[in-house]
Amino acid sequence: MRWLVTGGCGFIGRNLISRLLTQRGDQIRVFDDLSVGTRADLLAATGGAADRVELVTGDIRDEAAIVRAAAEMDVVIHLAANTGVGPSVEDPRSDCLVNVIGTLNALEACRARGVKRFVFASSGAPVGESEPPIHEEQPPHPVSPYGASKLAGEAYCSAYKRSFGIDTVALRFGNCFGPFSGHKGSIIARFIREALSGKPWEIYGDGKQTRDFIYVEDVAEAICLAAKVAGIGGETFQIATSSETTVAEVADRLAAILAQHGIRPGPARHASPRIGDVRRNFSDTRKARTRLGWAARVSLDSGLERTVRWFLARGRDA
Repeated sequence: MRWLVTGGCGFIGRNLISRLLTQRGDQIRVFDDLSVGTRADLLAATGGAADRVELVTGDIRDEAAIVRAAAEMDVVIHLAANTGVGPSVEDPRSDCLVNVIGTLNALEACRARGVKRFVFASSGAPVGESEPPIHEEQPPHPVSPYGASKLAGEAYCSAYKRSFGIDTVALRFGNCFGPFSGHKGSIIARFIREALSGKPWEIYGDGKQTRDFIYVEDVAEAICLAAKVAGIGGETFQIATSSETTVAEVADRLAAILAQHGIRPGPARHASPRIGDVRRNFSDTRKARTRLGWAARVSLDSGLERTVRWFLARGRDA
């Protein structure tokens, strides 16, 4: 297959590319503005197979640039986005331009170039504050601009399937963690960085809010299946573990793993809850099991251990 991965220099992108490189004969093109990851980061993810990855530098808001990048591709994996609730609350307009117009541009590139499969990286944020487990049939009520922008992306995916016949697949990722997340502001990456720097952990709210933490290797597997499985055009899937874990619990489990490596984080301190954060969140993944043939395989503790080892191996360079 010929893959175009937007945002391929980012966290999930680099993990996906590492996986794709195990499939001999596939061609990979990355479209990225290098605002988060760098050429060096992408090179590190290739494991010595950099000659099989083409990097095209560009901004997803530039329609002409993404149309050029989509030439002769079989599938577009659209990962490029502004991520996170906090940044979207601080700058809703920028979040919209990147996440909504950027997604529209990527879909238009598929239409212009005849690309028949489009995989969209979404999240649970479109559902908003709802009684979990969240599933694909729940009415969306996003509580943050980020959730609204991802909901718009899902809507455009549905429209482009029904209007133009592009097999779009939206994947709603849980709270993803793992290697190549050194730059991420998500809780697990941030906690590990702070522990390695001797800083205390900051927990927003009381720590009893829940999330569905999923290891990035499982996310990459779901993306690969979404790119290939027949008969799923226009569908949305929850990609998570179906497990509900409090922030306080993940902090305790991470602290125990860090202690095994001789690292003891300082006492946690609590800050005010963040605007746009939901109280409870975990997913029902039965549709992904039955339609995609996918299920998460890596346990939280195993994923935390692997992630800690990755950060330790890279030290300050993580």
